[in-house]
Amino acid sequence: MKQYNLIKGKYPGALLLFRVGDFYELFGEDAIKASNILDIVLTNRANGSSKIELAGFPHHSLDNYLPKLVRRGLRVAICDQLEDPKATKGIVKRGVTELITPGVSYNKNTIEGNKNNFLASISYNQNLIGIAFLDISTGEFFIAEGKTDYIDRLLQSLNPVEVILSKEKKQDFLNDFGNGFNVFALDNWIFNTDYTYELLNNQFQTNNLRGFGVEDLKEGIVSAGVILHYLKETHHNNNQHICSISRIEQDKYVWMDRFTIRNLELFHANNNEGKTLLDILDMTSSPMGHRLLKRWLSLPLKNKDLINDRHDIVNEMIDNEQVLDLLKGQIKKIGDLERLISRVATLRINPRECQKLKEALFAIDPIKEVTKNIKSKILKTKINKIDACLRIREKIQNDLCLDPPMLISKGGVINRGVDIELDKLREIKSSGKKYLENLLKNEISRTGISSLKISFNNVFGYYLEVRNTHKDKVPENWIRKQTLVSAERYITEELKEYESKILSADEKINILENQLYQDLVKAISSQINNIQLNAQHLSELDCLCSFALLANKNNYTRPVIDNSSDLIIKAGRHPVIEQQLEGEGFYVANDVYLDRSKQQIMMITGPNMSGKSALLRQTALIVLMAQIGSFVPASSANIGLVDKIFTRVGASDNISMGESTFMVEMNETSSILNNLSENSLILLDEIGRGTSTYDGISIAWAIAAYIHTHKTRAKTLFATHYHELNEMSKDFNRISNYNVSVKEDGKNIIFIRKIERGGSKHSFGIHVAKMAGMPNIIIEDANRM
Repeated sequence: MKQYNLIKGKYPGALLLFRVGDFYELFGEDAIKASNILDIVLTNRANGSSKIELAGFPHHSLDNYLPKLVRRGLRVAICDQLEDPKATKGIVKRGVTELITPGVSYNKNTIEGNKNNFLASISYNQNLIGIAFLDISTGEFFIAEGKTDYIDRLLQSLNPVEVILSKEKKQDFLNDFGNGFNVFALDNWIFNTDYTYELLNNQFQTNNLRGFGVEDLKEGIVSAGVILHYLKETHHNNNQHICSISRIEQDKYVWMDRFTIRNLELFHANNNEGKTLLDILDMTSSPMGHRLLKRWLSLPLKNKDLINDRHDIVNEMIDNEQVLDLLKGQIKKIGDLERLISRVATLRINPRECQKLKEALFAIDPIKEVTKNIKSKILKTKINKIDACLRIREKIQNDLCLDPPMLISKGGVINRGVDIELDKLREIKSSGKKYLENLLKNEISRTGISSLKISFNNVFGYYLEVRNTHKDKVPENWIRKQTLVSAERYITEELKEYESKILSADEKINILENQLYQDLVKAISSQINNIQLNAQHLSELDCLCSFALLANKNNYTRPVIDNSSDLIIKAGRHPVIEQQLEGEGFYVANDVYLDRSKQQIMMITGPNMSGKSALLRQTALIVLMAQIGSFVPASSANIGLVDKIFTRVGASDNISMGESTFMVEMNETSSILNNLSENSLILLDEIGRGTSTYDGISIAWAIAAYIHTHKTRAKTLFATHYHELNEMSKDFNRISNYNVSVKEDGKNIIFIRKIERGGSKHSFGIHVAKMAGMPNIIIEDANRM
């Protein structure tokens, strides 16, 4: 316990899994916490004159229990025996070999295959914040810098599982970004420019960071260097796969604040049964493709040429189904190459995963060969960048047996013919059975003991077993080792010599196989960079295949992307809702036209539940899909590049923090109005409904007027139930009135869900209440008033 307390004192914030024999044991508060989470027995152990709580589990069950602890946001220190207990007198030396946190884990069971497991680091400097993101399981390393709203957007989009920061800035972080993140604070001295800069240069073996295009991001560099420090502190030192760092440039991607990301339901649905845009877009064949698709959706492009390159490749795949099918099939065979090669760098790859890596590299061949059937130069160029890594895959095929075990300790991993000494030792071992058969045959013949047997146990190795009826025939030179009820067991000098030879061969085989396997892994390590680039290109192809499959399946069309300020969508549909309507009817398509000279604002009125909100959202989703390289759900779409998308859609109370619905609405709207640009797309739904009718109308009118007269002339869809706003078109020449049509049938209404010119004069609120199942007496009273 003295040894335990000494080690525990070095890791006060972590659960300590303390290896004792064949078990990992936890003591005190750690034991109480772990027993509740893992549902294991809590007991106690004598500790001097007192008792201490104890819980534990077999060491071979670590992979089962560890994920449960890490997913609860806990830090777990693995304390192993550093000496062989058999060769040690007294207490075995122990030490922490790995500190696992939510953001620093290679264990396949603690991370989700289809999601990045980002560790983020934040560095504050007055009004500027540096941020870095690392997924240690893939080696992806990103750096950025900006003000609070931009950092907030990145945190929402990339969704790190753990955030590290300076102790003195922890409260600032909570004030700026809330308490929804798993935060760990470090000593302030670590956030030092020179120290972190040096860590990055050491990692990349460079003299400066100019080659990565991040040299000017001073706070970003600090945050990235702090991550490398954190890896050292958590005993993660094999990081060869972290060989570059990429800048997330604010100016290259469409701006969306956290409210927009949430309101458009890009990654999280607002109800349990709902689907997200990512759910609809994801027809990828590999986990690495899925992860990239999410990042593309987080960061839509603003570069027309890059967008059109993606559209060209999607178009080629749609026109050439044979190529599409082949790419999809081969990428599925390749699987998660990104995480596989990271396991090589960290020396954690097992023989079976090595075999999978070889199969993945061989699966590249048909992809390389298909270029002769491709017209698109862009697609050909991308495929030609993929390196089949012929030398290394042939080495794996040569060195590794065809069906290797998962664990190197199981043996039989290295092929015959790789090492002469290994083959000789295996021959000695394999000839053992025949040798024993001959020895037994000779002894039976010599002694006349017909029932004689040769067996083996861990206590005294190989032995001869004689039944009591034949005891008198036992030769004098046999040494008795054990007496049983009906038999006796003996050893001989010849048997012991043979045993020594066999056991020695076994031990040498294990040592040799281990060494040869480690040599193989080191050889593969030389190709980490090339294989990572392969993973990047294949992930992109996977996403583009997904877009092509989606376009074929759902009748999407290629949008025209240009540098104009126009947004023209013909027969646009909501990509998520139309899929949810399958079998229940068809989605009513609508046109949208916005520009900065004639129709800057579409003022849309109509009943609740008529489809106003859906129209607003689908417009934004169509723009987003187009600018990540996807085809879109419309008969045609001409999209002048959008640089910012703002939404104020739906109620988003924050009462728990003392803010009313109306306050949240005004905060979000203020953020929009203070960040307008010429190429912004604004979606405003039911502005002003959180306050009195008179105030609501006044505020909605003033907001629409402000957007109209603002120098940016930002394109806007403005849905409202205030019919008074229809009057604005008389005084503001770039505001046009539209309404979502309905059909009245007596006292009932039918939602047509088609928008048409002109404003609506009724809200049909009573009809909606009736549809919701309101008691008839209330409906009748409402109609009389």
